[in-house]
Amino acid sequence: MTSLPSPAIDLSADEARRIALRAQGFLGAPDRRSGVRGVLRHLGAVQLDTISVLARSHELIPYARLGAVGRDTVEAAYWTETHAFEYWSHAACILPIEEWPHFAFRRRAYRTRPHWHHDLPSGAYDQVIKQLRAEGPLTATELGGAKNKGEWWDWSESKIAVERALMYGEVVCTERRSWKRVYDLAERALPDALLHDDLDDAECLRRLVRLAGEALGVGTRADIADYHRLKGEQFDAVVADSGLVPVTVRGWDKPAWADPKALETTPRGRHRTTLLSPFDSLIWERARTERIFGFTHRLEAYVPKPKRIHGYFAMPLLAGGRLLGRVDPAREGSTLVARQVSLDSPKAVAPMAQALREAASWVGCDAVRVERVDRPELTADLVRALT
Repeated sequence: MTSLPSPAIDLSADEARRIALRAQGFLGAPDRRSGVRGVLRHLGAVQLDTISVLARSHELIPYARLGAVGRDTVEAAYWTETHAFEYWSHAACILPIEEWPHFAFRRRAYRTRPHWHHDLPSGAYDQVIKQLRAEGPLTATELGGAKNKGEWWDWSESKIAVERALMYGEVVCTERRSWKRVYDLAERALPDALLHDDLDDAECLRRLVRLAGEALGVGTRADIADYHRLKGEQFDAVVADSGLVPVTVRGWDKPAWADPKALETTPRGRHRTTLLSPFDSLIWERARTERIFGFTHRLEAYVPKPKRIHGYFAMPLLAGGRLLGRVDPAREGSTLVARQVSLDSPKAVAPMAQALREAASWVGCDAVRVERVDRPELTADLVRALT
């Protein structure tokens, strides 16, 4: 690895926080002309998840940045005109189509990796490819059934085969239909100019590190590597050639790097007030969230109910560039239910009410009901602010 220069730029923790907010689209005027597609390109990855409370996470991401964009508009922006594909990045993510060549390193790794979860009978893989070629884009169900009759991971042969083809890059997920992946041959689904694995591993990693640094604005080795789930040593091998610049952030106990463009101007503009999906890339990395915002964020959906502190799908409240609390929402008919509200201080009451009203309107609810507030003395103020 090339030796790194000593950081010449010193940032305060507050400057780093504002750079991160602007880079993630929460500070300054939203780019409404570019819309959802602009958000996706700007972030480089939008995480998918099965949980749907107010909406699914990939819908909540553009909503948090743009406001009440139509949910059908969100889906169409992702999946029409070969604009995006789904692949393994930070997790299962929607990615801009132009990033396909950057994941050649991961496709190559999958092709050489032993398959420890599922055995695949001879001919099953070829049969799936043959069926897709003959019939066009299909779900696993249409390919012959997604599961056998066993447990959740008891996939059918066709499901194992098509998922393997997806990892290898011979097949692409081009959309979700009723939450099912729709598979198509890469040779048919991808633009010719992008359908290649020409980039070597080092170039793939260099580009992904640069893109992650741009999406974060400023971050540590762990922050930037985690964005696309790269290994620390992969980051180390390419960061010197990535174009990111080393910086010192006061209060951070580890070295950091920044997007040089993010350092050219002081972040200014209007802060978004919104509820964040727990899978939002602003708060993906728990240690980063604590370091930047002094806020401990943990998804509790998979925590046994008696051990939950903030609720099943607690959504952090972003207001004024700070994380001021969280709410565990639910929907009952046309009512948005705030099952549990956590507020850091009385100053969080008004922005929480605003965020709840806006979220309710976005998902077609005409009322908000508060069930529990962690600071009971603020309950009446919150209910009053909601009316």
